[in-house]
Amino acid sequence: MQISGGERFTCLGCGECCRIRGFVRVSAGEVDRIAAYLVVDPRSFVQKYTRISDNRRGLELGEKENGECVFLLGSACVIHPVKPAQCRNFPAVWRYPGVDELCPAWPRETESPETQTPT
Repeated sequence: MQISGGERFTCLGCGECCRIRGFVRVSAGEVDRIAAYLVVDPRSFVQKYTRISDNRRGLELGEKENGECVFLLGSACVIHPVKPAQCRNFPAVWRYPGVDELCPAWPRETESPETQTPT
């Protein structure tokens, strides 16, 4: 995946990005797709797995008490094949402050052999 600045990003599947408190917006279409994938009624899905956004203009996925996404199991996303666009587009379209320190797959600047200090 290409991210801003031309860096290449390949997700390692560690789940660190899903452990940060925040929000993941879900559209009506995403609610329907995720509910169908989980074989639950969309209304039940909304009641059990979402909350109203702070600005009251939409829905967000819920979080566990520790801040993890409600759909994170170990380091795996339970709804990976139907995950919301916000998750699919991370980090190419959006990212949060500090992700470069948190994410082990984030591109790091490395010294060229010419500038490395001999040991």
